[in-house]
Amino acid sequence: MTTVTDLTLLRDALGHLKDREQVAERLLDSSAKHSFDPDKELDWEAPPVDGKWFWPPELVSLYDTPLWKKMPEEQRMELARHEAAALASLGVWFEIILMQLLVRHIYDKPLTSMHVRYALTEIADECRHSMMFARMIQTHGAPAYPVSKLNHNLGRVLKTISTTPGSFACTLLGEEVLDWMQRLTFPDERIQPLVRGVTKIHVIEEARHVRYAREELRRQMVTAPRWEQELTRISCGEAARVFSVAFVNPAVYENVGLDRREAVAQVKASGHRREVMQTGAKRLTDFLDDIGVLRGVGRKLWQRSGLLA
Repeated sequence: MTTVTDLTLLRDALGHLKDREQVAERLLDSSAKHSFDPDKELDWEAPPVDGKWFWPPELVSLYDTPLWKKMPEEQRMELARHEAAALASLGVWFEIILMQLLVRHIYDKPLTSMHVRYALTEIADECRHSMMFARMIQTHGAPAYPVSKLNHNLGRVLKTISTTPGSFACTLLGEEVLDWMQRLTFPDERIQPLVRGVTKIHVIEEARHVRYAREELRRQMVTAPRWEQELTRISCGEAARVFSVAFVNPAVYENVGLDRREAVAQVKASGHRREVMQTGAKRLTDFLDDIGVLRGVGRKLWQRSGLLA
């Protein structure tokens, strides 16, 4: 039953929402000024630079573990190369899901609206990003690392049944942790030039995607029915659990000559790794907490994922 207090809170919350069309118009202006064609912007023919990392060592899953301390530098750098390929593979998987979620979101929206036009612009961005990540994997000679069959099928379910607020919450989950890592990567002169170029393009263009998703999720958590808000809290928490598990593909350890079981165990026990993941997610979890997503069962699921202290 809706009370007078509920209606007052709803009215106040609606008053703080930004106009959807104005937000989209600003994002479209930014897209016109700051969009990139990776095929033309990046030097895909240049060979890797000897002695440079493919991913910042501090962001490699085994960093500062007992196993890492025993590994020779060459093996550490090889692990970084494979983890960069695994993260790029994860990014392609996620962006394909995101594109389908965006298409579903705009299916019944006014086709001439700025909001729809920006969604289509973002889909075009994500197409380029997916091709860019795949080409980077191929160029650097590492294998692609698809997610597990279970997570692949969970993604299939998500893109089929997700509610609108659930879609945008999961969008932010997939974008913001990787974005935090990439913001550390592209200015880092220890890193391969191609990796720096790829991450810089992605960071610049993803900033618009995050803004779009945040504004829409904030709106949805005010206007959606209570049952949908609660379902969003639970589905977002479960997505956080799946995402944290999928973030590093255990096959990378075998491919660089490590014992898979030992490596996975040490990553799970690593205080450094836990701090990296929670720091990477903090900007997002602060936002989700502010708009009422991190409550009840959903909050417990986030804590179990290791992304929230």
